[in-house]
Amino acid sequence: MASGYGEILRARYATRLLAGTLVGRLPNATAAIAIVLFVRAEGGTYSLAGALAAVYGVATAVGQPLLGRLVDLYGQPRVMLPAAVASALGMALFAVTGPDVPVAAYLAMVIAGVFTPPLEGGLRALWSDVLGKEEQVHTAYAMDAVAQEVMFTVGPLLVTGIVSLWSAQAALLVVNAIGVLGALSVVVSRPSRAWRSAPREAHWLGALRSPGLLALLGAFLCVGTALGAITVAGVSYADGHGGDAVYGWMMAGLGLGALLGGVVYGARQWSGVPERRLVVLVALLAVFYLPLVLTPGAVGMVVLTSLAGVFLAPALACAFIVVDRHAPRGTVTEAFSWLVTTFTVGTAVGTAAGGPVVERGGAEWGFAVPGLAGVAAVVVLLCTRRVLAVSGAGVVVAADTGVGSSETDRNGTVEPGFSAGHRA
Repeated sequence: MASGYGEILRARYATRLLAGTLVGRLPNATAAIAIVLFVRAEGGTYSLAGALAAVYGVATAVGQPLLGRLVDLYGQPRVMLPAAVASALGMALFAVTGPDVPVAAYLAMVIAGVFTPPLEGGLRALWSDVLGKEEQVHTAYAMDAVAQEVMFTVGPLLVTGIVSLWSAQAALLVVNAIGVLGALSVVVSRPSRAWRSAPREAHWLGALRSPGLLALLGAFLCVGTALGAITVAGVSYADGHGGDAVYGWMMAGLGLGALLGGVVYGARQWSGVPERRLVVLVALLAVFYLPLVLTPGAVGMVVLTSLAGVFLAPALACAFIVVDRHAPRGTVTEAFSWLVTTFTVGTAVGTAAGGPVVERGGAEWGFAVPGLAGVAAVVVLLCTRRVLAVSGAGVVVAADTGVGSSETDRNGTVEPGFSAGHRA
């Protein structure tokens, strides 16, 4: 199982790019908890903390595809590093002025969110250049999904550790300084400096002109909604079954399940069309969301949340392949960034929807939301299967023949290509 991952990590630049990207994304992964802890430490209300965190999330969702398009046009170093610095300065402004001046606080959140560098999409655009073999790229996508779970587990622990040892203000400053160093490590590497997006057709919709990509985004909007609802319903459940400790175990179980599922999924090579495999994985994800409405005792609930996470990382890893196959030529970073944005928006929708449902019907009804959202994701994929059967190059997808099945040149002829964003 470990041999496939080991082979990837032994490839030149692979470990550096993966580690740099994870470190560079640390500010974004920990922003919500860091913002809440800082606002509370400064005497602000939970409402203000939630509002500031929401503004940051919306700004990030807006900025990711825009910066992704700029990366496709101008390369990674010229966009990623300035964006990382600007985002860190936004958080530094917030740390210095505090929440007492609302206008400055909200402006700082907008700056920090909009300029969050699209490192996630950038890394996925680099894998084909760094690894070369399509089966290794597929494994790298799975490893990427697993690494995200590790980051979202370790990140909050780092923030709370800095807060306990120093202060909430220091946590904001230190984490964002570390993030800049991570982005710097990526953009000064040879693959990042050498990477160029394929020539693109000028179109104001950019990556969104791909019907297959739109179908995928619709499905993962629902998946994000499910996850957002679980976090809210989990709080309500824990209030009556042991408090914060139980909630912590539930969320840890969700992450652990995803981590284990991603490790197993990426350890083998999969045959067949990834679009069809994605339908199966999302269907299994929905199936394991449904039992959450049973709300058994604390131990049973931790088990159910762990099972609910098992197919998340595999579904994401498969989705990365589908994005690469359907992204129009020259838009791969933007396309991956749209997936990040859609997932973020879906999580926000789930959180917003889960609150009123829990208030009216309790945790049981709150856990019904992720089940319904999971089923909705499957329905979207089934209803758009004909659209998903056509790649971004306009050719019918008949087999899993590559990370990106083909590319179409400006004359409309199909030429073999590794990826829609492969270096021209």
